[in-house]
Amino acid sequence: MSKKNEYIKSTDNLEDGLFINREISWLQFNERVLQEASDPTTPLLERIKFLGIFSNNRDEFFRVRVATIHRMNMLMQKKELDYRISFDPRKLLSEIYSIVENQEKRFTAVYQDLTRQMKENGIFIVNEQELTHEEGKYVRSFFNQNIRSYVFPIMLNNVKNLTFLKDENFYLAVEMADTAKKSKTRFALLKVPVHITGRFISLQPPEDKKDSHFIILLDDVIRYCLPDIFSVFGYDHFEAYTVKFTRDAELDIDNDVSKSFIERMEESLKQRKKGVPVRFVYDEKMPLALLDKLKQKMRITEKDTLRAGSRYHNFKDFMDFPKINNPAFYFEPFPPLAHPLLPPNHSILAIMRERDIMLHYPYHSFQYLIDLLREASIDPQVKEIKMTFYRTARDSSVINSLINAARNGKKVTVFLELQARFEEETNIYWVNRLQEEEVEIIPTIPDYKVHAKLLVIKRMEDDGNELLYCNVSTGNFNESTATVYADDSLFTTDPRVTKDLDKVFTLFKSRYIPPTFENLCVSPFNIRSFIIRQLNNEIKNARSGKEAWAILKANSLVDEEVAIKIYEASQAGVSIKLLIRGICVIKPGIPNLSDNIEALSIVDRFLEHSRVFIFCNGGRNKYFISSADLMPRNLDHRIEVVCPIFDKGIQKELMQMIQIELNANVKARSLHDGHINEYRKVNSDQRIRSQYEKYYMFRKMLKGNHFKNKTHDRSTE
Repeated sequence: MSKKNEYIKSTDNLEDGLFINREISWLQFNERVLQEASDPTTPLLERIKFLGIFSNNRDEFFRVRVATIHRMNMLMQKKELDYRISFDPRKLLSEIYSIVENQEKRFTAVYQDLTRQMKENGIFIVNEQELTHEEGKYVRSFFNQNIRSYVFPIMLNNVKNLTFLKDENFYLAVEMADTAKKSKTRFALLKVPVHITGRFISLQPPEDKKDSHFIILLDDVIRYCLPDIFSVFGYDHFEAYTVKFTRDAELDIDNDVSKSFIERMEESLKQRKKGVPVRFVYDEKMPLALLDKLKQKMRITEKDTLRAGSRYHNFKDFMDFPKINNPAFYFEPFPPLAHPLLPPNHSILAIMRERDIMLHYPYHSFQYLIDLLREASIDPQVKEIKMTFYRTARDSSVINSLINAARNGKKVTVFLELQARFEEETNIYWVNRLQEEEVEIIPTIPDYKVHAKLLVIKRMEDDGNELLYCNVSTGNFNESTATVYADDSLFTTDPRVTKDLDKVFTLFKSRYIPPTFENLCVSPFNIRSFIIRQLNNEIKNARSGKEAWAILKANSLVDEEVAIKIYEASQAGVSIKLLIRGICVIKPGIPNLSDNIEALSIVDRFLEHSRVFIFCNGGRNKYFISSADLMPRNLDHRIEVVCPIFDKGIQKELMQMIQIELNANVKARSLHDGHINEYRKVNSDQRIRSQYEKYYMFRKMLKGNHFKNKTHDRSTE
């Protein structure tokens, strides 16, 4: 082992400078989202949506990650932290807040630039002070008909505390005064009921601007109607300031064995709504007396929790900005494509008996999965259907297909993860709904989340033997997200895969007793060791003078042991290509350490969500897809699956997609040390936008019937 390798293995964690802190790396990822909002080549109203995505991402970051660091900091100050960490939480919080503050300034500048461009294109966001007389009449009428019955003022002088407020909402803090009696001032708080009407209210354009669009925000509608809301007091002066806070979203689930897990989860969700505020953002123009009153009622004592902001908050609502009838404001439409191996009105089960198929969402239609379940639900030879869910649509056609199968007499078994963060209430709803239909629900496994996405259909064939039809996916069985999340989904009857997939459901029931898997890798048991083993094989080949490389595509790369092994592989001469959309703690490009590592992040119209691992293996390439990111939580605390791809045609297809991404020079950013988030430059005049190139590739395959009369070869060399 080299001295450098010894240094890597003996040095603890982040303080040695080998890694980027995961929180800082996440903020760098969100910066890439902000870059999309800033990019003049992105259509105008898509840029507005990216501002909404940036804001939504940041809210979740504070609810989860910043809240965790706050807890660490408090425990360290009390000397109650029972494990050693390699960073100073207070120092890290300071760095986070500094980055967030700088990003907020850029965010505001981008928003102002976009509203200017919108005006130039006939889209006007007006406030309550800019309304004409006729618009004012309409706004007041709209308020009385649609909003007034959902506005409930909280008088701050009368209420004991505000710990019951929900952080999914934002509020208007109101100052009321009688100009004739300057000493008589009242403060109130109003929730802005976005869930009733949406954030944006369209107004009738004036006669001279009939082709223009006028929009007012719901908060400004309420501002305009404050005299009506508080008419009983006789005040003549009103000012309203937006406030928004973010709570700690950690769930503490008690161990009361007399209650079901669902009951304990529901109680924990109620407690989440009263979690400690970790961020309190307010309009910088708010009077100090009103701010002090809110701090007192919210019981906010931490100074770094407070952040002065602009007039408007909760920009995540801009993900749902009103649709304007002008194609130039939006991305080129990419309707989901048919798959050339799945002709219409043919049995999907019959096709699966003959060959493996891989769908690539959102390029391919998600409807195929629903059609497969519908076919299985009415096929008299199908006896059983098993499926896992992590995140589901509120009105899920997938789950409704399973309910239909149960009604048709099939045995249906479902594992629905109740601990999927921010999806708990939706998943509890579906568990109750499925139980009503007598679907067997496998109970949630304490201390572990099931993140694997699996479907197993058991069918008695004409020869009397049972055949397993399976689907394993890198992404959720969720039709709502399948139009924007880029995932890979394998449909197979290959027994080398299907027998192992069926055993995973045995694992759910046996809990801590893992079955023996022949070809599948399953965390928390062996995915980390699998990755290490494959990299060790590449290291051995590199040292023997053989070709050696590895391609790892994931949402995040955080796990320290895997990262150290990647560094070791780089030092041994293994070429490492990383496609990491989000957090990446590795620093590529450091001489004698990571100069054989290239790392890219692609952020574009679709969310890169698939996990693909490809290893050279001495020229006999190995291909895998997975639900797991390279993070300790996925490798140690979740049930995940790494699935081998045996089909030669699908292997070729995956490599084509990966090569397009590795060659991308549009929307691809460097993750190299000193060049973070710089757009990648290649020695080519050709512009390669990977998501577009992949769509065009699949469309060309469809038009040319690329797979016609081709039999996919599942065999291995």
